[in-house]
Amino acid sequence: MKILRIACMFAGFLSLVLSLSAQTFKTLHSFDGTDGSQVFPGLVQAANGDLYGATADGGANSNKDCVANCGTVFKITLAGKLTTLYSFCSQSGCSDGAEPQAALVQDTNGNLYGTTFGGGNRGGTVFKISPGGKLTTLYTFCSKSGCSDGNGPDAPLVQATNGDLYGTTLFGGASNACSGGCGVVFKITLTGTLTTLHSFDSTDGDAPRALVRATDGNFYGTATQGGTKGGGTVFKITPSGKLTALYNFCSQSGCTDGANPIAGLVQATDGNFYGTATQGGANGYGTVFKITPSGKLTTLDSFGPYGFPEATLVLATDGNFYGTTSSGGAAGDGTIFKITPSGKLTTLHTFDGTDGEFTAAALVQDTNGKFYGTAPGGGANGDGTVFSLSVGLGPFVETQPTSGKVGSAVKILGTNLIGATSVTFNGTAAIFKVVSASLITTDVPTGATTGTVEVTTPKGTLKSNVAFRVTK
Repeated sequence: MKILRIACMFAGFLSLVLSLSAQTFKTLHSFDGTDGSQVFPGLVQAANGDLYGATADGGANSNKDCVANCGTVFKITLAGKLTTLYSFCSQSGCSDGAEPQAALVQDTNGNLYGTTFGGGNRGGTVFKISPGGKLTTLYTFCSKSGCSDGNGPDAPLVQATNGDLYGTTLFGGASNACSGGCGVVFKITLTGTLTTLHSFDSTDGDAPRALVRATDGNFYGTATQGGTKGGGTVFKITPSGKLTALYNFCSQSGCTDGANPIAGLVQATDGNFYGTATQGGANGYGTVFKITPSGKLTTLDSFGPYGFPEATLVLATDGNFYGTTSSGGAAGDGTIFKITPSGKLTTLHTFDGTDGEFTAAALVQDTNGKFYGTAPGGGANGDGTVFSLSVGLGPFVETQPTSGKVGSAVKILGTNLIGATSVTFNGTAAIFKVVSASLITTDVPTGATTGTVEVTTPKGTLKSNVAFRVTK
């Protein structure tokens, strides 16, 4: 029995060594202020294969008297070559916006859309920017009396199947229940027509964060504060604006169920949503939770000392979730972790300041299989970093959008797509065009059904990271 135990221990140790050896962390870029600072927003992979992001401070206009911080929009290659595309506060009074705090989103036409927390009428903006850096301000918040249209957007936009963008603001709205307003959910067209869908009144939440479009066609999100228990909420909202509060945090004694969620949700293949609460839990440093579409919440893990998860989880191609904490780890500068759907958590990387610190943005899994992210502080100059993390996951393809009718146009993002010989939608062949090594264009073929999109290349078959939903 003793020999067996030793053999088992050795096998476990060997498995750990092999797992760690397959893991590679790399700092791709250290900001220096002139090219940006405080990289709170995360990254998005564009159709050209590059990554795009924003910084909340720094840039060419950082020495000006910005109403808020100035900030930038940048492009970075997977090898780490960074190009500053736009510096905010380039217009008088920062009418073009200032201090972007949310990741960008790319539409099927190739343009990128985002928000600034400040600038404009001092309430922030929604903007469009081309991959080459031409910026257009689509909407300026606080354009209506009392900022009833919203104030201070700081969460990523999400595009619906109708092409419109949906988002939230931290403040503003029609309710006076919160000082400065409790925040709103809004819809905006790609040409800039904004509709306020819901104004929070604290009982249903206060300070709403990122939305996620679910497979049922509705949007789900979190509010950092408010609710019947004061610890924030999880809510559902229809595209027309009917909101339902699904869960109130601090519903358990001592807020062991979590409190004050800052991050958005991600929907898994089981239909449930997964997210994080920044505070509360068994130890008071935040939680990872699962919640059903009807609102039944299960706490999967409670972080130890100084965890404080602030970023939305990403569902990776291995079926696990990956995320970051803004604090904790050996140096106290934050961590990258993996957690299984059943709640087994593994710390993958501990930041030490030189490679970044205080990570608050979601990771993105590139179609090459690696994760990429940003840290708002640390690095060679103390102004933040862009980094990559490989855990041995293989390449895949990603569709834009992830659902559509038969005949609708679809972009397929990937790596090394040159020479592709086949594209199928759940087994149904499609006519396609290889545009570049990172992009294929196609249409949903007649007879296609919901399922995995597969691309056959000279190096093998690549599968989509999520099932493509064929709609009527």
